Amino acid sequence: MEEKIRISCISFLIVGIIVLSGIGLWSYEAQPKKEYLRIHIRANSNLQTDQSIKYQIKDEIVKFLTPYIAECKTKAQATDMLNGKLKEIQTLCDKTLKANRYAYTSKASVRREEFPLRIYDGLTLEQGFYDALIVELGSGEGDNWWCVVYPPLCFVGQGQAYQYRSKILDVINDFFCKEKK
Repeated sequence: MEEKIRISCISFLIVGIIVLSGIGLWSYEAQPKKEYLRIHIRANSNLQTDQSIKYQIKDEIVKFLTPYIAECKTKAQATDMLNGKLKEIQTLCDKTLKANRYAYTSKASVRREEFPLRIYDGLTLEQGFYDALIVELGSGEGDNWWCVVYPPLCFVGQGQAYQYRSKILDVINDFFCKEKK
């Protein structure tokens, strides 16, 4: 009998997680995160050389954007500024790639994309859809670097350790940890 109750509880938990996940994905897409503007730099590949140039380009972009972002008082101003600087950002990336003898070029755009939960030194950005400056280097299929352009979180506190967390995994772990007690 105890085994049937345990199986029923686990089944109920799994169905609940699936339903809540579906509702969560719907609500994240329906309610974009208006207060943050992110940056996402995608490397060409996971080869060490492609990953290295990604960080070099990240440094160049941050240095280039810092004075412009400092003038922005709202996310809308930051978005407009980025849209106006896309050609310059792409030219900066392409010059850096060419100077380092890379055969591929870059593409820069501002668009809405989904991001997983991310914690920036105590600030939690929930999983969801965010507007972002997307910079693709070559094929853009390698590991990426991302942060927040507005407010300018990635322009301060470089080198911090970031944590990734799954709410679903937290619920499952809580359930099984409580059961063991």
